[in-house]
Amino acid sequence: MTEATTGRSTGSPRGGKPAKGGFFARIALFFRQVISELKKVVTPTRSELVNYTLTVLGFVILVMLIVSGLDLLFGNGAILVFTNPPEQ
Repeated sequence: MTEATTGRSTGSPRGGKPAKGGFFARIALFFRQVISELKKVVTPTRSELVNYTLTVLGFVILVMLIVSGLDLLFGNGAILVFTNPPEQ
């Protein structure tokens, strides 16, 4: 029988082995896992870092131009719609 058929929980949120230890043991486990994940981090080379930086800056400039253009378009549109035309 499985957990789904019996309706009983194994005590773990992910269905693995039950959580053990108290509050401080879980904190220690968390920090051990953080250190383990940090050991997997690879530092980019200088050329990769320059490439990533230029890519991000290019994307930010592109988005700024798009947002500025839309702001100009909608701002002028609102002025045309909500102001009275000059009388002649």
